Amino acid sequence: MLVLEDLYAEYRFPRTALLMAHARGVVCLAARQHDVTVLALSPAEVKRAVTANGAASKEQVQRSVGRLLGLGRLPTPSHVADALALALTGLSRLGGRIQ
Repeated sequence: MLVLEDLYAEYRFPRTALLMAHARGVVCLAARQHDVTVLALSPAEVKRAVTANGAASKEQVQRSVGRLLGLGRLPTPSHVADALALALTGLSRLGGRIQ
């Protein structure tokens, strides 16, 4: 399974949205070609899964991911914590547990 965060873009940056959509399309195509299921999750879903708060801050996500994985320090930068949170949420959807 491949877990992707739903695309978020601000109207002020349409070029960024288009570039992200292209990249996402390539990733989804590659997954399909290899018969890999794609699970798209909203940022609020992921935050809720790892922090119990769909509006959690980046720091809250970092702390929760660090605690869930038993890390000695916070995962940084915050994008690393976001990726780990996506993976943990995908795992839980497959029947694994987030404790």
